[in-house]
Amino acid sequence: MENHLSPREQVLKLLRKERIDIIPLFSGMGNVTIHGLEKYGWRFPEIHTDAEKMAKMAASTYQIFGFPCAVVPFDMGVEAEVLGSKVNYYAHQSDILYPTIMEHPSETVEGLEIRIPSDLEKAGRLPVVTEAIRLLKKEVGDKIAIGSWVLGPYTLAGQLVDLSNLAKSAFKKRDLVSQKLGQLAEVLIKIVKIYRNAGADYITVREMGAGPDILSPRMFESLVRPHLRRIFDEIDSPKILHICGDTNAIIDQMALCGADAISVEKKNRVAESRKKLGSEVLIFGEIDPFGVLTQGKPEDVERAVKEAVDGGVNAIWPGCDLWPVVPKENMETLIKAAQKYGKLKN
Repeated sequence: MENHLSPREQVLKLLRKERIDIIPLFSGMGNVTIHGLEKYGWRFPEIHTDAEKMAKMAASTYQIFGFPCAVVPFDMGVEAEVLGSKVNYYAHQSDILYPTIMEHPSETVEGLEIRIPSDLEKAGRLPVVTEAIRLLKKEVGDKIAIGSWVLGPYTLAGQLVDLSNLAKSAFKKRDLVSQKLGQLAEVLIKIVKIYRNAGADYITVREMGAGPDILSPRMFESLVRPHLRRIFDEIDSPKILHICGDTNAIIDQMALCGADAISVEKKNRVAESRKKLGSEVLIFGEIDPFGVLTQGKPEDVERAVKEAVDGGVNAIWPGCDLWPVVPKENMETLIKAAQKYGKLKN
């Protein structure tokens, strides 16, 4: 029995593919809630540009509910901002609005010039994220695992140019797009190493923009997978690959990218993925953060956890960022259901 292990030790043992006696609950994506904002009296725009607030909010979901990890950053604009995109933080809004790209460095792939800042560690909000990681390590890092994440190269390209132009170029100018993705992979490898040096225990690469809902499996294999493979080959473990959508058609391709684990969402039929990949591949998922955790009732949450475990997941894991407005009772049920159903099957 290993119930003496801390949540951090359980997660890290799992990611090393060492045997543990539970199916742990954690995430590689954002998991902040309005309950944390209310605890500190902060507005949502404040937590993206202030390292102390970012760290305290990342830790708050553990401190309030017992959700056993803390992950930064919270929005998809960090890497794009470093490379020249302008981000709208909705600073004067009181609603929960995630930062979005309001201006690209180029509208076309042809016009995109990727320049890596000479002092990358000090570029954009990277100092905010790295300081937040250091603060988290000091505050809760002995108890829970501290995660960070970056976009995959194709998804990042969609933050730097017009999406429709990227999609057209992927078909008509594949070599050019691949060249740009290679340059973006280089940037992402450097950023991951910065986060790991700051103390991140594990990294998730989120290539949500390259799933079968957007690119064909053949296109994923020829255009996207080689660059993901390069990233995972050049970064240290633990490392996780997440792709949104119905990923059953590319699940075998995902397994070839070199990550230690694969993250899927509810559209993926996890039981089918488990049959395809066998028992050795770590699959994390598949809790629906909006339809179930936010809009559902506590009994829906419990059912979703049981279904994920029955489907063969190795970690009970939201399929995307938590919606900050997730009801308190649903978060409490998520924790209890994970403890109830997350027993390792012999």
